[in-house]
Amino acid sequence: MPRSPVPAPTDPDEFAALCRSSPWRWDTLRFVLSWLAPGDQAPREPVRAWVRRPSELRVETLDGPPLYTASTLERSRDDFYVASTSSSWLLAPSLVAPVFTDSGLVERRPEAAYGDPVFGGGRWQAILDPVELAGSAPVPPYLPERRPCTVEEVGTGVHHGRAVRGAVVTPSSAYAPTTPGHPLAPARTRVLIDERTAVCVRSEVLEGPLAGTGHDLRIEAVDEYFIDDLFTSVRLDLTDVSRHLPWPVGP
Repeated sequence: MPRSPVPAPTDPDEFAALCRSSPWRWDTLRFVLSWLAPGDQAPREPVRAWVRRPSELRVETLDGPPLYTASTLERSRDDFYVASTSSSWLLAPSLVAPVFTDSGLVERRPEAAYGDPVFGGGRWQAILDPVELAGSAPVPPYLPERRPCTVEEVGTGVHHGRAVRGAVVTPSSAYAPTTPGHPLAPARTRVLIDERTAVCVRSEVLEGPLAGTGHDLRIEAVDEYFIDDLFTSVRLDLTDVSRHLPWPVGP
């Protein structure tokens, strides 16, 4: 039986499938994130981040000082742990199988414990997993009003030396941001999705009061090995042995 042809990367449905694929395309990521601002405003300082799914995160300024670390390495759930909801026991996305397209992207996402560690809230989560642009599954063609976004001008390109797939997306009444109040596409927005990781590496709002805002993300490493100590904060009761300790001597 002949296989069906693989859709072109400029197909809007393939773009939507790429937007659903992030949880199955990487485990660790190192990147630099910058925020775009209109010409009359100063942008925020960029940060460098290390993410190890499902729950580890380290964020630093570009010159080195750490801003935030998060880890669940010391947490556990014993035999007496009782969940208030069934969602507490959902498996990580990497442990469940989605429905894939012929090109290896995700057509339909299963129920799982989605979510990446975030810094500062806002659009951070949607940047790492831009499923809000596509929804967890395709919408039937006879129900176009249920599509989260209208996808136009799909094309391929390169961003910071990496292959990307871009499009202009316009949110509909069915659009539901991952983080309420912080949509990745608050209005007609141009976005770029990294082919390898399915991370949204750039967004720029084209219309409305937020025109000119967005973000730019430069991926530095994918599935790089991270040691556990990278995600643990320095305890205040420890001594930094690299620093000189004065020993005052009396008369």
